[in-house]
Amino acid sequence: MSERVAHAVLARVEDGALSHKAGTRGGIMVNGDGAQGKTETVCEALACFQEEWLALNNYANPDAMPGTRDLVAPVAYVRCPVKATPISTCQRILDFYGEDYKGMRLEDLVRTVKTAVVEHATKALVVDDITRLKLHREADHDVLDLIREMMSMPVTLILVGVGIPTSGLLREGRRDPKTREWIYGPLKDRGRSPNDHAASRHERRFQVVDLDPFRYSRPAEMEAWMVHLRRLEGELRLLNNTDGMLTDGGMPEYLFSRTKGVVGILEKLIQHGCRRAMEDKSEHLTKDLLNQFTVTPDDLPDLDADSGEQPNIPRHDPTPKKKATGRIEQRVLRTQCVRTRRPVTPTPRPPAPRYSATLCELRLSRRI
Repeated sequence: MSERVAHAVLARVEDGALSHKAGTRGGIMVNGDGAQGKTETVCEALACFQEEWLALNNYANPDAMPGTRDLVAPVAYVRCPVKATPISTCQRILDFYGEDYKGMRLEDLVRTVKTAVVEHATKALVVDDITRLKLHREADHDVLDLIREMMSMPVTLILVGVGIPTSGLLREGRRDPKTREWIYGPLKDRGRSPNDHAASRHERRFQVVDLDPFRYSRPAEMEAWMVHLRRLEGELRLLNNTDGMLTDGGMPEYLFSRTKGVVGILEKLIQHGCRRAMEDKSEHLTKDLLNQFTVTPDDLPDLDADSGEQPNIPRHDPTPKKKATGRIEQRVLRTQCVRTRRPVTPTPRPPAPRYSATLCELRLSRRI
């Protein structure tokens, strides 16, 4: 699933980067539930593009003027503010480039953003958490218009969010069960918002791709889940051999039941397990060890719950931590029980001997 999304992102970015025609470049929207790995998939694909693009241009800006400082940033990444405005959105973009925007008006901010994109030779601009725009405020519509204006620059926009087809950024749509593509009906809510056709314009200019969780019902889906677990095994930093630690026996089925195929929950579960395995010095992940805790929304603090970014975490009742039952620990526990049942009275210390004055004088005389 992530390979299909990465291929679509690379295809759209490369088409825009290699095109020298003046005009609007098509963008792409990556849709999915919370903690699905959308940001990691997009960043990994764009990291490959950046390395290839820099190598193609000898790690320099091909459009830079001679004698000027060459600052190259083929890919830019920003997160949409929780309560976004055109000013705060521009400031987020300028923070990525390190530009000074103190005292600038909106017109100056937009002009500075365009200049920074051109001077840094940016070919892809990622705006994460785009569904924080609820479009029930006028400021949200202004941000949407600002994004549409950015498409006129020589940069490809990649918007990442949760529930994009039903968020209002595009028209209300449904997914075709055969083609797995989103189908949008005719526009029916004209006149309800100050910008009636913004969604339809974005629909024509953006391609929507979905990143779904792993499934575990068909052989191909099972194999994809196993491949992901094998890659996680190679990243574990435990002293014992990690080969087969997540893929042998019933561990794949157990991990899927605990996470429902959501990679973000799986990552936190494995992280907690590795921490516990290092603390008890077992250096091994087992079902009994993973049953001792559960993943909570507090483990994902960077996801906004009001925007639907928090995933549905499967319920799990953690088992109490097992105490050590080695031979030494059993001997200590048995000794404590014996002492508790039969208290031992301490033996009195014999009194110190008392010497007579004559004997003391004799010893002193001998020392002298």
